[in-house]
Amino acid sequence: MITRTVCKNPRTTRGDLVNDLQRAGTKVTKATISNTLRRQGLKSCSARRVTLLKPVHVQARLKFAREHLDDPEEDWENVIWSDETKIELFARALKMKRGWVFQHDNDPKHTARATKEWLRKKHFKVLEWPSQSPDLNPIENLWRELKVRVGQQQPQNITALEEICMEEWAKNTSNSV
Repeated sequence: MITRTVCKNPRTTRGDLVNDLQRAGTKVTKATISNTLRRQGLKSCSARRVTLLKPVHVQARLKFAREHLDDPEEDWENVIWSDETKIELFARALKMKRGWVFQHDNDPKHTARATKEWLRKKHFKVLEWPSQSPDLNPIENLWRELKVRVGQQQPQNITALEEICMEEWAKNTSNSV
Protein backbone atom coordinates (compact mmCIF):
# COMPACT_ATOMS: atom_id res chain seq x y z
CA MET A 1 0.00 0.00 0.00
CA ILE A 2 2.83 2.44 0.84
CA THR A 3 4.61 2.07 -2.50
CA ARG A 4 1.37 2.11 -4.48
CA THR A 5 0.19 5.31 -2.75
CA VAL A 6 3.50 7.11 -3.32
CA CYS A 7 3.71 6.02 -6.96
CA LYS A 8 0.16 7.27 -7.53
CA ASN A 9 0.80 10.56 -5.74
CA PRO A 10 4.53 11.41 -5.40
CA ARG A 11 3.72 14.39 -3.18
CA THR A 12 2.40 12.15 -0.43
CA THR A 13 4.19 12.81 2.86
CA ARG A 14 5.31 10.26 5.42
CA GLY A 15 2.83 11.84 7.84
CA ASP A 16 0.01 11.27 5.35
CA LEU A 17 1.02 7.61 5.05
CA VAL A 18 1.21 7.16 8.84
CA ASN A 19 -2.31 8.59 9.15
CA ASP A 20 -3.71 6.48 6.29
CA LEU A 21 -2.27 3.30 7.73
CA GLN A 22 -3.45 4.18 11.23
CA ARG A 23 -7.00 4.63 9.91
CA ALA A 24 -6.66 1.20 8.28
CA GLY A 25 -5.66 -0.25 11.66
CA THR A 26 -1.88 -0.50 11.17
CA LYS A 27 0.46 1.48 13.38
CA VAL A 28 3.81 2.44 11.78
CA THR A 29 6.41 5.15 12.25
CA LYS A 30 7.76 7.61 9.71
CA ALA A 31 11.10 5.79 9.88
CA THR A 32 9.40 2.51 8.90
CA ILE A 33 7.82 4.23 5.90
CA SER A 34 11.18 5.72 4.84
CA ASN A 35 12.88 2.33 5.13
CA THR A 36 10.11 0.62 3.15
CA LEU A 37 10.29 3.18 0.36
CA ARG A 38 14.09 3.02 0.26
CA ARG A 39 13.97 -0.78 -0.09
CA GLN A 40 11.64 -0.30 -3.06
CA GLY A 41 14.18 2.00 -4.69
CA LEU A 42 12.23 5.18 -3.96
CA LYS A 43 13.90 8.14 -2.34
CA SER A 44 12.32 10.97 -0.45
CA CYS A 45 12.98 14.63 -0.90
CA SER A 46 11.84 17.82 0.73
CA ALA A 47 10.16 20.56 -1.20
CA ARG A 48 12.31 23.65 -1.58
CA ARG A 49 11.28 26.34 0.86
CA VAL A 50 10.27 29.50 -0.89
CA THR A 51 9.28 32.83 0.50
CA LEU A 52 5.51 33.00 0.56
CA LEU A 53 4.51 36.39 -0.69
CA LYS A 54 1.27 37.91 0.43
CA PRO A 55 -0.43 40.34 -1.96
CA VAL A 56 0.85 43.25 0.15
CA HIS A 57 4.43 42.01 -0.34
CA VAL A 58 3.95 41.62 -4.09
CA GLN A 59 2.66 45.20 -4.27
CA ALA A 60 5.55 46.52 -2.15
CA ARG A 61 8.12 44.76 -4.35
CA LEU A 62 6.47 46.09 -7.52
CA LYS A 63 6.38 49.62 -6.08
CA PHE A 64 10.07 49.37 -5.09
CA ALA A 65 11.05 48.11 -8.55
CA ARG A 66 9.13 50.89 -10.30
CA GLU A 67 10.60 53.57 -8.03
CA HIS A 68 14.17 52.42 -8.68
CA LEU A 69 13.86 51.29 -12.30
CA ASP A 70 15.72 54.26 -13.72
CA ASP A 71 18.22 54.79 -10.87
CA PRO A 72 21.71 55.24 -12.31
CA GLU A 73 24.26 52.54 -11.55
CA GLU A 74 26.32 55.05 -9.57
CA ASP A 75 23.50 55.34 -6.98
CA TRP A 76 23.74 51.62 -6.24
CA GLU A 77 27.50 51.88 -5.68
CA ASN A 78 26.76 53.90 -2.52
CA VAL A 79 24.52 51.26 -0.94
CA ILE A 80 25.88 49.09 1.85
CA TRP A 81 24.05 45.79 1.45
CA SER A 82 23.36 43.89 4.65
CA ASP A 83 22.52 40.30 5.32
CA GLU A 84 23.21 37.69 7.94
CA THR A 85 25.28 34.63 7.32
CA LYS A 86 26.84 31.89 9.39
CA ILE A 87 30.34 33.02 8.39
CA GLU A 88 30.84 35.86 10.84
CA LEU A 89 34.57 36.41 10.99
CA PHE A 90 34.49 39.98 9.67
CA ALA A 91 34.53 42.02 12.87
CA ARG A 92 36.11 45.21 11.57
CA ALA A 93 34.45 48.52 12.40
CA LEU A 94 32.51 49.85 9.44
CA LYS A 95 33.25 53.45 8.52
CA MET A 96 30.33 54.97 6.65
CA LYS A 97 31.35 57.47 4.00
CA ARG A 98 29.25 60.56 3.41
CA GLY A 99 26.37 59.87 1.04
CA TRP A 100 26.25 56.13 1.64
CA VAL A 101 22.91 54.38 2.14
CA PHE A 102 22.35 51.39 4.43
CA GLN A 103 20.08 48.55 3.28
CA HIS A 104 18.48 45.98 5.55
CA ASP A 105 15.80 43.35 4.97
CA ASN A 106 13.15 44.54 7.48
CA ASP A 107 13.83 41.63 9.79
CA PRO A 108 12.35 42.44 13.23
CA LYS A 109 15.83 42.94 14.72
CA HIS A 110 16.42 45.69 12.14
CA THR A 111 13.05 47.37 12.63
CA ALA A 112 13.08 47.29 16.43
CA ARG A 113 12.69 50.67 18.09
CA ALA A 114 16.22 50.51 19.59
CA THR A 115 17.77 49.72 16.20
CA LYS A 116 15.88 52.51 14.44
CA GLU A 117 16.94 54.92 17.16
CA TRP A 118 20.60 53.86 16.86
CA LEU A 119 20.54 54.29 13.08
CA ARG A 120 18.91 57.71 13.49
CA LYS A 121 21.49 58.86 16.08
CA LYS A 122 24.33 57.71 13.83
CA HIS A 123 22.74 59.63 10.92
CA PHE A 124 22.41 56.55 8.73
CA LYS A 125 20.26 56.97 5.64
CA VAL A 126 18.26 53.74 5.28
CA LEU A 127 17.04 52.45 1.93
CA GLU A 128 13.31 51.69 1.91
CA TRP A 129 13.16 47.94 1.25
CA PRO A 130 10.12 45.74 0.57
CA SER A 131 9.56 42.99 3.14
CA GLN A 132 9.95 39.33 2.14
CA SER A 133 12.45 40.22 -0.61
CA PRO A 134 15.79 38.56 0.13
CA ASP A 135 16.16 37.62 -3.53
CA LEU A 136 16.48 41.30 -4.45
CA ASN A 137 19.61 41.69 -2.31
CA PRO A 138 22.82 41.13 -4.32
CA ILE A 139 24.82 40.27 -1.18
CA GLU A 140 22.91 36.95 -1.06
CA ASN A 141 24.75 35.87 -4.23
CA LEU A 142 28.12 36.88 -2.79
CA TRP A 143 27.48 34.86 0.39
CA ARG A 144 26.53 31.80 -1.64
CA GLU A 145 29.63 32.09 -3.83
CA LEU A 146 31.85 32.61 -0.77
CA LYS A 147 30.41 29.57 1.02
CA VAL A 148 30.95 27.37 -2.06
CA ARG A 149 34.59 28.50 -2.42
CA VAL A 150 35.31 28.07 1.29
CA GLY A 151 33.64 24.65 1.30
CA GLN A 152 35.79 23.49 -1.61
CA GLN A 153 38.93 24.16 0.46
CA GLN A 154 37.60 22.24 3.50
CA PRO A 155 39.20 24.23 6.35
CA GLN A 156 40.09 22.06 9.36
CA ASN A 157 40.02 24.71 12.11
CA ILE A 158 38.77 28.22 12.89
CA THR A 159 42.10 29.84 11.95
CA ALA A 160 42.10 28.18 8.53
CA LEU A 161 38.43 29.08 8.09
CA GLU A 162 39.15 32.73 8.83
CA GLU A 163 42.14 32.84 6.47
CA ILE A 164 40.25 31.16 3.65
CA CYS A 165 37.23 33.42 4.16
CA MET A 166 39.39 36.54 4.01
CA GLU A 167 41.25 35.35 0.88
CA GLU A 168 38.10 34.27 -0.92
CA TRP A 169 36.20 37.41 0.10
CA ALA A 170 38.99 39.56 -1.36
CA LYS A 171 38.87 37.57 -4.63
CA ASN A 172 35.09 37.39 -4.62
CA THR A 173 34.41 41.08 -4.09
CA SER A 174 36.99 42.30 -6.60
CA ASN A 175 35.57 39.96 -9.28
CA SER A 176 31.86 40.15 -8.48
CA VAL A 177 31.05 43.64 -7.32
